Amino acid sequence: MRIGITCYPTYGGSGVVATELGMELAARNHDVHFISYAPPIRMNPNDPHIFFHEVEVASYPLFDHPPYTLALATKMLEVFESQSLDLLHVHYAIPHSVSALLARSMAAPRRLPFITTLHGTDITLVGSNRSYLPITKFSIEQSDGVTTISRYLLNQTIKEFDIKRPMEVIPNFVNCYLYSRTENPELRAKWAPNGEPILMHLSNFRPVKRLTDVVEIFALVRAKMPAKLVLIGDGPDRGSAEYLVRKKKLQKDVLFLGKQDQVYEKLSLADLFLMPSELESFGLAALEAMACEVPVIATNVGGVPEVIEHGVDGYLVEPGDVTAAAKFAIDILSRTDRGREMGKIARINAKKKFCSNDVIPQYENYYRKILAEA
Repeated sequence: MRIGITCYPTYGGSGVVATELGMELAARNHDVHFISYAPPIRMNPNDPHIFFHEVEVASYPLFDHPPYTLALATKMLEVFESQSLDLLHVHYAIPHSVSALLARSMAAPRRLPFITTLHGTDITLVGSNRSYLPITKFSIEQSDGVTTISRYLLNQTIKEFDIKRPMEVIPNFVNCYLYSRTENPELRAKWAPNGEPILMHLSNFRPVKRLTDVVEIFALVRAKMPAKLVLIGDGPDRGSAEYLVRKKKLQKDVLFLGKQDQVYEKLSLADLFLMPSELESFGLAALEAMACEVPVIATNVGGVPEVIEHGVDGYLVEPGDVTAAAKFAIDILSRTDRGREMGKIARINAKKKFCSNDVIPQYENYYRKILAEA
């Protein structure tokens, strides 16, 4: 198949999933055409089945903001015509599904079906905003196919938008061969020279991720035992976290790595992963950690309980309960195996439910179904 994929080309979960999906499809000999304003962060430009088409947005004094939605729709049509695409797959409802709807209308009477995948904040934050609710609902209902990344998000979409049309749950996934436990004694010795346990967090540092809670949890752990905290990512809450680290005099024990590629290499060195988010529709970073045999302490919100089984491959606490999170962290890191047994169970469960080898065929079958119906 020849598939056009549009996503935000950033470190957010929707962009990561869309890019990983494209690369997995390319590995199965589908031609994948990414259409966005910049190359997606994890895209492999050297894959012969992967192509990138940049959306160029002209700026005119008349416009306060560049009309990206219109430029994107025009580029989608252009790529459809020049590359004979079979379908478009857009990730995140606003504005991508609206642009796809425009492109499909412009392509008529030729057939250009499009699928919308809902990722979370496009429904829970943007879509529920009264200014965007009507257009979000309309674009979902007009899509040829709609998928969500968790049962939680499916139910939330039905509840928020009163959607009557069928939608399919296809969960986020992880490449279980790439994301696996690999040792790197040199890097581990650099981070934890005295063999201290390593706690880790990976996100885009937005307020919903509650980055300062990560620091608060670590401070409570550090008061009981030597430990190191590795923070991967960047975003608006980095300054607040850095201030809190200085306030608690933890500078020597907290490492800010910024944005990183090949995160599986870093995740493999963690003993424990922290994800104290206010809301997660799935929790992709937690899944990636689990695939690397790292137990996770996360919040009992959204789709997270579909990924983590409390007391089995990690622990779930309520948002903001840093005391409970720290208690579980100390318990895990105080064990003779430092949580390795729980980490191995985490990988087994991740492989059982979320391996790309099992999830990607679900997308392929869904594509064929939509193409047959369109």
